[in-house]
Amino acid sequence: MIYINKVKNIKPIEERNTYPYNIPSIVNLNELGFRKSVTFITGENGSGKSTLVEAIAINAGFNPEGGSRNFNFRTQDSHSKLFNYLKLSWSSRNKDGFFLRAESYYNFASNMDALDAEPGGTPIKQYYGGKSLHEQSHGESFLALLVNRLYGNGLYIFDEPEAALSVSSQFKMLVRMKELADKNSQFIIATHSPVLMAYPDADIYVVSETGIDLIDYESTEQYRLTKYFVNNHRQFLSELGL
Repeated sequence: MIYINKVKNIKPIEERNTYPYNIPSIVNLNELGFRKSVTFITGENGSGKSTLVEAIAINAGFNPEGGSRNFNFRTQDSHSKLFNYLKLSWSSRNKDGFFLRAESYYNFASNMDALDAEPGGTPIKQYYGGKSLHEQSHGESFLALLVNRLYGNGLYIFDEPEAALSVSSQFKMLVRMKELADKNSQFIIATHSPVLMAYPDADIYVVSETGIDLIDYESTEQYRLTKYFVNNHRQFLSELGL
């Protein structure tokens, strides 16, 4: 079961002339469907993919800086107002959920430690493997989240999770995603990773100046460039003048 069926931009197109609405991909966004348990959103830096994922997460009730819906910490209001002009169409509400932002995961971990330092109650870190996320590497703490905190029947929105993960850890993430998808979960992931985007039967949207379009895995720039580099790395480096 898919929890978010589609996202609709309700801001009139003639009013999309200021940031972030004037980002080419956002200008051309009217409706975006989510048909699969796993959907990837990819594109060049500055194309608007993270802005879109952030707006979806906030509209779905998550803290702009990440975490579950129970977290409401604030360090800096840097999110856009795009969420005000998106409407989510739901087929079912989820029981679990998490919004992971690689760039603010440190802030999330700090807030968790601060809450655990308050007297009374069950330490939150028990739900993340029993160890402070700050006492682990970035990648280890993210895997602790995946393995211990996420339990299924959830909506999981990730923004560039590969920033924390080695290639072998990305393989572990794929396995865990399958386990959670089999437990009635939905993933929406903004990524540059050709490893993660290889997840079987996922939808992949590429964000560009012309809009947001579905694309097959082997047509993505990430797959094509990575394959060419691995097979021709000496020639590729020479072409770069190295």
